[in-house]
Amino acid sequence: MKKNKLGHSELYVSEIGFGCMSLTGDQQTNERLLHEAISNGVNFFDTADLYDKGMNEISVGKALKGKRSDILLASKGGNEWTEGKDGWNWNPTKSYLKTAVEKSLHRLQTDYLDLYQLHGGTMEDPIEETIEAFDELVKEGKIRYYGISSIRPNVIKTYLEKSNITSIMMQFSLLDRRPEEWFSVIEEKNVSIIARGPVAKGLLTDNYDKKLSEQGYLTYSGEDLKMTLQQLRNFANTNELTLQELALRYSLDHSVVATVIPGASQVDQVKENIIASTKPALTEDTKKQLQMMTKEWKYEQHRD
Repeated sequence: MKKNKLGHSELYVSEIGFGCMSLTGDQQTNERLLHEAISNGVNFFDTADLYDKGMNEISVGKALKGKRSDILLASKGGNEWTEGKDGWNWNPTKSYLKTAVEKSLHRLQTDYLDLYQLHGGTMEDPIEETIEAFDELVKEGKIRYYGISSIRPNVIKTYLEKSNITSIMMQFSLLDRRPEEWFSVIEEKNVSIIARGPVAKGLLTDNYDKKLSEQGYLTYSGEDLKMTLQQLRNFANTNELTLQELALRYSLDHSVVATVIPGASQVDQVKENIIASTKPALTEDTKKQLQMMTKEWKYEQHRD
């Protein structure tokens, strides 16, 4: 599988990664899914301490034990669980992040993370302190590189200017094109995007009928969504692609995007995701046609 350089790092990530949030409590199934991905060229796996209160990391750690040298492992932190109080609380302080990393390493059965990401972020955070924590963790060898997972323009701009992030995880798909406004700014800083949600919760697959609802999706009304998906599916079929393959290629075929991380709960879904990597890159003309079929919009909040 093609591998892309992640920002200014020395990490080369498979263009199709694996979003581990989709894993369940069934360890045997999780191992089968992750091993199937690895055997088909996937080397980038993303989890977070937030997922299932750390149990996701534990499952991933067990599944990938013995395969650590073959993969790139990413996790996220900044959300603190307090039993018996308010549940999850946002805590991007240096002391907490350094403690959180240690716990993630223990759960994942590894002594380092290839990528550690701030799982959120606001302008009210002690940003300099957060960056200091990341830089210290790199020096200590606990993490190789760091990034953020955020869709807030003001937070993204601040980290691009003040930190040494190598990546930004953003929700990006044909149905959520908001990140496109920031592609040039991010790429100028030699930072890569990790695209989550590339098939929009299953809507961008040929079985989208099962996912449709009157509520629609984001700014798409139920009727708008149905019409748009039918048009996209017809376009995909005309180009000898499934809708899922078209969606994954669209998210991938922007130079600033290093990898997409669809999830999978069945082996067939893993294989379907991976097939997209065998398809030719979309031409600029094809991407423009797809943009004409879908909505262009911007983040309205958290701007300067």
